[in-house]
Amino acid sequence: MTATLDRSQSAGDPPKGPKPIIEGQRSIGVQLSVYFGVLLPIVALLVAVPFAWGWGLTWLDVALFVVFYGISGLGITVAYHRHFTHGSFKAKPWLRVVMAIAGSIALQGPVITWVADHRRHHAFSDRDGDPHSPWAYGTSPLAIAKGFWHAHMGWLFERDKSNQGRFAPDLVKDPAIRKVDDLFWLWSLVSLLGPALLGGLISWSLWGAVTAFFWAGLVRICVLHHVTWSVNSICHMIGERPFAARDRSANFWPLAIFSFGESWHNLHHADPTSARHGVKRGQIDMSARLIWMFEKFGWAHDVRWPTPQRLARIAAQAK
Repeated sequence: MTATLDRSQSAGDPPKGPKPIIEGQRSIGVQLSVYFGVLLPIVALLVAVPFAWGWGLTWLDVALFVVFYGISGLGITVAYHRHFTHGSFKAKPWLRVVMAIAGSIALQGPVITWVADHRRHHAFSDRDGDPHSPWAYGTSPLAIAKGFWHAHMGWLFERDKSNQGRFAPDLVKDPAIRKVDDLFWLWSLVSLLGPALLGGLISWSLWGAVTAFFWAGLVRICVLHHVTWSVNSICHMIGERPFAARDRSANFWPLAIFSFGESWHNLHHADPTSARHGVKRGQIDMSARLIWMFEKFGWAHDVRWPTPQRLARIAAQAK
């Protein structure tokens, strides 16, 4: 007997049901750029100490490091993460573009790719399908070590691509964000050469450009990479879990300042759309403070601030 099609489905229609998790693999060129973007800053950090021993580091380099770390780091936490991935607040169109560019200069991938990976992480957190769970290989000492490597940076070397049509269809359909995404190569150049240009112009020397490129370019990118990756690895392995979440996300206070509040990770997984992650007294969350400033200036609206009732409910569920 020949099967018949549903009247609402023609012979050329795609099969019904959810889109696949993976949509192919990265091209060789893109994969090589990932290796370059991950490994070169690490090499730079390894030579940083002998390079700075008695020479090679100035207060200008420190200042440029802090400025570019702040812009790119908050671009990841406020823009890529809380705004684009989770919709913690709505923003004016011009601010969305500025934030997408700020996140791009962190060199953690184009905005749509980053968002698709992170939404996939939340959809399958610490289960099959999670792109970077540290519990992917089991709980033996060897499996935990292997899982830490995988969650921290090993997953970046895999070529599978998260399906953007499934995990980030809103951004795929946004022309302005698509344009920022397509120009990721340009923002990468700005991230690397911007510090060098400023360092050279402010110090009026070629050496000032070289040291600024090294410290505020390569080393800054490496430090920010590892802080972000530590949220994926450490904050799913150790720390406090005061709120109920369906995974093993935890708060790890030593990373709070460097991650701009992202390491209050247990609350984030318990209430993913919350604009504030550090909700208890003394929990510093600079990303939430910046969102608050955007709201006061009228640039952001519909901010999803946590309520005492919501916090009490998810805290009670954890007990």
